[in-house]
Amino acid sequence: MLLAGPLTEKEVRTSSGEENVVFDCSHPIPAGSKQYFEYLQTKGVNHFKVPLSWAKILPTGLVRQPQQAVVRCYQTLLKQLLEVGLQPLVILHGSTVPDSLRSRYGSWESQRLLEMFQQYAEFALKEFGLLANSWVTFSGLDEVLHGGQTADDHSLLQNLLQLHKKIYQFYHQNLPGQGKRLSFGLNARDVDRLSHLKSLTNVDFLSVNLEYNCASPERFAQELRNLQISSGNLQILLYKMTVHDCIFSEHQILGELLQVLWSNSLKIIGFDMKNVLDKLDMQDAPVSRSWVRNTYENILHKFGDQTSDDKDLFLTKAFLPGFQWATSSESLKVEGGWLEGGKGETIWDHFGHEGQAFANHTADLACDSYNKIDIDVYLLQGLGVNSYQFSISWARVFPSGHRESQTNEGVRYYDNLIDALIESGIQPVVTLYHWDLPQALQDNGGWTNPSIVGAFKDYADFCFSRFGRRVKNWNTFSSPWVVSHAGYGTGEHAPGVKDYVTASYQVTHNMLKSHAEAWHVYNDYYRKTQGGKVGIALNSDWAQPTDATKPEDVAAAERYLQFMLGWFAHPIFIDGDYPAVLKTQIEKKRNECPGSVPAVLPAFTAEEKARIKGTSDFFGLNHYTSRLVSSSVGGCNPGPEGVGDFQAKVDPSWPATASDWIYSVPSGLRSLLNYIKAEYLKANNVPIYITGNGMPTEYSGDTLNDTSRIEYMKGYINEALKAIDQDGIDVQRFTVQSLLDGFEGNQGYSERFGLHHVNFEDGYRPRTPKQSAYFFAQIIEQNGFASRKQDHFEGLKLPQVRRSTPLPPSEVPSASKVVWEKFTPQKMFDTQMYHYGQFPQDFSWGVSSSAYQIEGGWNQDGKGPSVWDTFTQKPGSGIPEDGIGNVACDSYNRLDEDLYMLRAMKVKSYRFSLSWSRIFPNGRRESLNQKGVDYYSRLIDGLLANDITPMVTIYHWDLPQALQDIGGWQTAEMIDIFNDYCDFCFATFGNRVKFWMTMNDPQGLAWLGYGLGQIPPNIKEPGTAPYQVAHNLIKAHAKAYHTYDDKYRLSQGGLVSIALNAEWVEPKDINVPREIVAADRAMQFLVGWFAHPIFKNGDYPEAMKAQVLVKSELQGLPQSRLPSFTEEENNFIKGTADIFCVNHYTTRIVSHVTGAITPQSYLNDWDFTEEEEGGSPATAIKNQRAVSWGLRRLLNWIKEEYGNPEIYITNNGVATKEKTSWDDIDRVFFYKTYINEALKAYEVDGVQLKGYTAASLMDSFEWLNGYTVGFGLYHVDFADPNRPRTPKFSAHFYFQVMKDNGFPTNDDERMLYGEFPQGFVWSTATASYQIEGGWRADGKGLSIWDKFAHTPLRIFENDNGDIACDSYNKIDEDIAILEQLRVNHYRFSISWTRILPDGTKNYINEAGFSYYDRLVNALLAANIQPHVTLYHWDLPLALQNVGGWENDTIVERFRDYADIIFSRLGDRVKLWVTINEPYNVAMVGHGYGVAAPGISFRPGTLPYIVGHNLIKAHAEAWHLYNDKYRAKQNGKVSITINSDWSEPRNPYKQEDIDAARRVIQFYIGWFAHPIFNGDYSEMMKTIIGERSLAAGLTQSRLPEFTPEEIKRIKGTYDYFGFNHYTTVLAFPVEYGNLQHYDGDRGAGTTADRAWLNSGSGWLKITPFGLRRILNFIKEEYGNPTIIITENGISERGPVDLKDSHRSYYYEKYINQMLKANLLDGVDVRGYTTWSLMDNLEWATGFAERFGHFYVNRSDPKVPRVAKESVSFYSTIINCNGFPDPASGPHDCMKQEPEETVNDSSVNFLGLKLSAEEAETGLNATFALLIIAVTGAICLSIGCFLTKRRKKETKKVDNIELERKF
Repeated sequence: MLLAGPLTEKEVRTSSGEENVVFDCSHPIPAGSKQYFEYLQTKGVNHFKVPLSWAKILPTGLVRQPQQAVVRCYQTLLKQLLEVGLQPLVILHGSTVPDSLRSRYGSWESQRLLEMFQQYAEFALKEFGLLANSWVTFSGLDEVLHGGQTADDHSLLQNLLQLHKKIYQFYHQNLPGQGKRLSFGLNARDVDRLSHLKSLTNVDFLSVNLEYNCASPERFAQELRNLQISSGNLQILLYKMTVHDCIFSEHQILGELLQVLWSNSLKIIGFDMKNVLDKLDMQDAPVSRSWVRNTYENILHKFGDQTSDDKDLFLTKAFLPGFQWATSSESLKVEGGWLEGGKGETIWDHFGHEGQAFANHTADLACDSYNKIDIDVYLLQGLGVNSYQFSISWARVFPSGHRESQTNEGVRYYDNLIDALIESGIQPVVTLYHWDLPQALQDNGGWTNPSIVGAFKDYADFCFSRFGRRVKNWNTFSSPWVVSHAGYGTGEHAPGVKDYVTASYQVTHNMLKSHAEAWHVYNDYYRKTQGGKVGIALNSDWAQPTDATKPEDVAAAERYLQFMLGWFAHPIFIDGDYPAVLKTQIEKKRNECPGSVPAVLPAFTAEEKARIKGTSDFFGLNHYTSRLVSSSVGGCNPGPEGVGDFQAKVDPSWPATASDWIYSVPSGLRSLLNYIKAEYLKANNVPIYITGNGMPTEYSGDTLNDTSRIEYMKGYINEALKAIDQDGIDVQRFTVQSLLDGFEGNQGYSERFGLHHVNFEDGYRPRTPKQSAYFFAQIIEQNGFASRKQDHFEGLKLPQVRRSTPLPPSEVPSASKVVWEKFTPQKMFDTQMYHYGQFPQDFSWGVSSSAYQIEGGWNQDGKGPSVWDTFTQKPGSGIPEDGIGNVACDSYNRLDEDLYMLRAMKVKSYRFSLSWSRIFPNGRRESLNQKGVDYYSRLIDGLLANDITPMVTIYHWDLPQALQDIGGWQTAEMIDIFNDYCDFCFATFGNRVKFWMTMNDPQGLAWLGYGLGQIPPNIKEPGTAPYQVAHNLIKAHAKAYHTYDDKYRLSQGGLVSIALNAEWVEPKDINVPREIVAADRAMQFLVGWFAHPIFKNGDYPEAMKAQVLVKSELQGLPQSRLPSFTEEENNFIKGTADIFCVNHYTTRIVSHVTGAITPQSYLNDWDFTEEEEGGSPATAIKNQRAVSWGLRRLLNWIKEEYGNPEIYITNNGVATKEKTSWDDIDRVFFYKTYINEALKAYEVDGVQLKGYTAASLMDSFEWLNGYTVGFGLYHVDFADPNRPRTPKFSAHFYFQVMKDNGFPTNDDERMLYGEFPQGFVWSTATASYQIEGGWRADGKGLSIWDKFAHTPLRIFENDNGDIACDSYNKIDEDIAILEQLRVNHYRFSISWTRILPDGTKNYINEAGFSYYDRLVNALLAANIQPHVTLYHWDLPLALQNVGGWENDTIVERFRDYADIIFSRLGDRVKLWVTINEPYNVAMVGHGYGVAAPGISFRPGTLPYIVGHNLIKAHAEAWHLYNDKYRAKQNGKVSITINSDWSEPRNPYKQEDIDAARRVIQFYIGWFAHPIFNGDYSEMMKTIIGERSLAAGLTQSRLPEFTPEEIKRIKGTYDYFGFNHYTTVLAFPVEYGNLQHYDGDRGAGTTADRAWLNSGSGWLKITPFGLRRILNFIKEEYGNPTIIITENGISERGPVDLKDSHRSYYYEKYINQMLKANLLDGVDVRGYTTWSLMDNLEWATGFAERFGHFYVNRSDPKVPRVAKESVSFYSTIINCNGFPDPASGPHDCMKQEPEETVNDSSVNFLGLKLSAEEAETGLNATFALLIIAVTGAICLSIGCFLTKRRKKETKKVDNIELERKF
């Protein structure tokens, strides 16, 4: 502070005779005051004293009666000071007490007067507090203490100090903010009283009055030091300084005075200049620069003279409450998705594609953040930031840079990002422009073109209007200096313009105007309603003179700052114009260099200056490094150094980074902050936001252990803290750059700024926290560097579960067998049906781990060895790769990292286990290891601090070795030892832990550890030890439970249970009673062994006791090997669990066997065997298949068996191979299906499910599998000593499930009620070869399918279409079922060979034509319109013999064939399909070879040739109709194209998204693009062409259309015929140089396990896909009219006419079609089911059935029998859609009665048959009976005759059975 004032009458009046009295607002502010203030400002003054007059403000002394004119006067005075850049120092009391108060209360001894002053002070602070940051209560104590009369009155002094303390507290509570400070005044002679200060009151600095004598400066310095020491090292303001015995010429002496004041050893924050000026008589002369410095020099001297100790001082304090912690990203660096959603090209896209970035890197994919909103927000949650700064890509919102090009998808991306941030409690900070200009604007000059100002203003306006309701912090630009300097000056950055003479300055000019216009848009139109802040983030180094003693270096350093920071800051924050230094320097160069001017600086008009000035609500600062600057002669060289006459370098001692620009100089930040405040924020004291600070590391080496970044952050953040705490700088936010490694402009990916490492080699772009991320999270948690107080955490008390009355023992089999009876007979469709719903709000979502698996630190800090330590460290343990848990995940040393993961996931609970030997190294209390206890205390406290409930397992297999040495669990002594251990845990942690599990999976321990000896302690006594160990474990658990119940429950209120492992078992045959008994016995042996005693009657289950007893007796033993509990023990054990905790992984199939008697074994006692459930996916662990439906059944079994207890799933997860690192789709499927089964159990079955725990938090030591498999939601790299943890795909999926609290019904699942347009086509379909039969009838020629079907091993079960459904002979029957279905159209195909036997028009088979003629007429007579397909795959064999579709003559043959059909049937047929599914013809028939003609040896070329000819054939047929028949027949002709919809397997992965697109383009696009858009798609042409050339071919394998062909093919459609069945998930597959369609497509496909199955392996029920692909057709092909020409579902296996799955399929698919039509505007006009009847499904024969009608092919008459879906589909047709049930029953839902038919059928053996058929059946049955009797008699005759009779019997049997059916 350079302090002047107060204002006196003398200083503002012309008459020198006026009395020099302090202005007290008793009259208006004098007119000359403002000019006087401006004069002082030119002298270097920056603060001004304003004493308030208590007597004038409150004449009566009462705050309710203020003198309003005086209040307004003071407010005006304060504002006037601020306007000229002077900060007020307000003195509450510097004059007199109001007379009314003095007369009433007397002097300051009156307590009442003190109270009145406090009221006055509070009033003044409220009125003026926002106009001043610095306050003094009393200007001097001697003025208050009656002229010294009572100066020694200790009690009065105490009262005054207490009064000040109350005012201080009020001030900081009611006027919070950085830079606010308050003190009181003291004379130097009162130094002795200072000892009272720290104990009695509070001050932010010390205000003192001192005298300075020029004759004795040493005395003055000593007084200051004494004052500093006495005050406890407070900052000192020399409020009043009187100068004696000095003369004007004594500049040297004055210099000494200043030298004293700026001494490093003193904390002088300011001094009184006015008295100095007065005494030296210098008011009329400029202040000499030799002793009054400018802003930059003040900062230099403030910090330049610091001692090394002061510089290195590390401040261990916290930031102010509410401080904003942020990290950042920039669109160009992280988003990728450069062509997604219609995004336009940016200058950086262009720059990268031209190879101008490092190693030809591009930002095309970058971090793939465009697809990873959830993942990035997840990382932010882990950090704990409260703000996230990101930039919007201008070209993603406005691809051309202008509003008319707006893309909705780009806008939605930012909508979604902002919403996700806010939902996670993170405030978005949005930068409108961070360097990525749309290339379209650059093509027009970019930032050099003045028109860009308007474009940017409009862009900003759109962003404010769209996002401003949610975004409250805006940066218009970030680091605009870099754009001007590197983008348009040096050309190192995009757009690569090298013009530092003109362009660089013009760019700055336009950016400043753009910024101002954006600010004014917000200010004028949005501020009032949105209430946000708009500013600019300016980048600047700190500049230090190379030699601070050289004035020229000091001046050069200041020029450096003005050329970098001032270039932008001065216009915005000072006066709307460039700094004088910049203008002067450029003018100087213009004069020096007339022939080659190095810089042309545009000028602002007066209006522009006024519009720019003050256009920022905060000062955003990006700061990274410092420079040493020296003076130089720049000559006529353009650029800052040339024009500025300075040279910058770095100090070699400064720590370097991966960038040659950034060196770590933390102290520069504090200096720069002080400079900014003093230089730019004098008039407009807005807050400072540090909007960017960070450093890069190398892209190779130890990228995760970034200690250099930690040191950098530590230093810079601490310097920011010093600036706030010690310098009063109002810094409100600190932003670490950046969240992720990214594309760093011209450096590509070679420099890494991220807190999270991004693996750019992996398409998933996995993100791994670096050590710096954990460090920053810790800083945020502590809000700085204050040592964390040990908070006292009290765990959340859980509702106490009322323990029910003990249950009776289970029967044999138990009543719980109802679970099998209920669920096992279910159809797979019902079992698989996905359930949408949510768990209750208090549902506990968690993750788990266990001590030995993750902790490591096996012998650290006094931990004792466990049995697992002993086992794994012995050679030959059998664990793969000799895996050991010595380090494991190193969680013992990485607690913060584990908490980081849990915080990111936002789990409600964390299940972990205590290491017994870490707490009690030898297993007993006397060996207590406090460091182990402390570790778990820190863990528990960390969980509670993050609102995570600890779920603690006391014992998870890792028994202390010392206890095993005395017998382990085989000795009963363990019961008491375990109890004492539990007692200690309850007592130590129980105040915070409310959920206890005594032990985990005791069954596994007993059998694997003591029976099979596979796990420690590796004892192999399978017949006895498991039972004895289990006996002791149960009693140990019970005793621990009772200890808690008796000693701790009342005070702690927790829950205690045991975690039991429970796999579900299914009987091999539900219809065999003993299999049910075996399944029940399995559950009792596996679960009931422990659950039955604890949850039922205190004893083992009866099935188990009986079984072991019998086996023991058969073994000759006198008693059962299963120990018995006494009655007392029964009572002690039963009920010792408050809840049921269950671990579950898989389901197995069991069947009854008679187990071996010897050897004695728990396994042989079972009398059942287990096998895998073969229909479910395998996992990385043998015999542990993912059988999700078993979980629901298990939960129901527990409900039935144990009296409906409250259940927590305490472990559920799946193992994947270690090579499955991040993209763990199998784990996603596992959780998606298992959690859904748990939801069914809760919502549908009424199971009291309270929580779910995913196993596990991270990959860990997986027992006998070592590190070869992983269960983790986080991948751990065990090869890296830092054990980095990376979230997998499954972590993000599980987070979303937790966030949604289950699976809420989504839009895809919600039904839409409404109708289709009138005239909608409702149809069903068949194909000639599949139904007609008559393969050689009436002159029909052979087709390729006739040959294919008669070729061995081509068709399943050697089926063929010789007869098929015999439709050739059953027109009437087919018409009848069509009428029953109520369709208005029927799609069928014509057999080419039935019309043209050899495929040519040489011979027309009239008999064949007669069939179709009669069929068409019959359809029309039934009011059903024919929809005819010319070609449905059955090519004449004669044409195939001459090349078929490979021979381009086929085009003409097909045209001839079409001509004949059009001419003969066109008068009656108005809907035509030329070719059905050309993809299948080309690829399935000629590529894969699994359909006719079965060619597979040229998959890289032949399919494309065939496809080429198919397209041309179609086009010719269409033109034929168009030219020859349309005018007369008025029909419509098109082609039917089939396609699945394709979704990315991983929606967060651009590679998968791209693969899904390729699947679509190579499927539907192959044929649709030429027909609807013209030519093959660019994707197909480019990919196939490039791969062909890469393989050494001279041209593309994809044939080319000539320009004439393209023109002829394009538009050859009257509608879009579309066949669709299912959806696939796509992912990239690299095929190398394999020349194959699949290699070209470069994608594999799979299915989501949650999708319902059908009878076809390829077909999953995915209704949403239909709507999406219909929308794709609309967008891709110009919204053509669409008729869905096939859609349906199959079944396999036994015939079931109740085809509920088909009704479900049609309901959902048709409803999605309705949504596409009504909601999306898709022009869909018709729908066709596949198929009318079951038929020959090509290579699968008759095994797969798609029909509405079952066709009984066992009956020669092949009758058609309606399935339930007939009625369902006909109702939809009748309603023309879906009437809203809310409107009541609709008439269309009522089925019209069928026409009465004389029904003479009879029931025979469960079949409905005609009387004639029944008679035949009866005769056959009787004949069979006779044969059987004859056969029995023949047995007595002899072997030879018996064999002969058997042969005859078998023959007759077969004949009669055929007749029967």
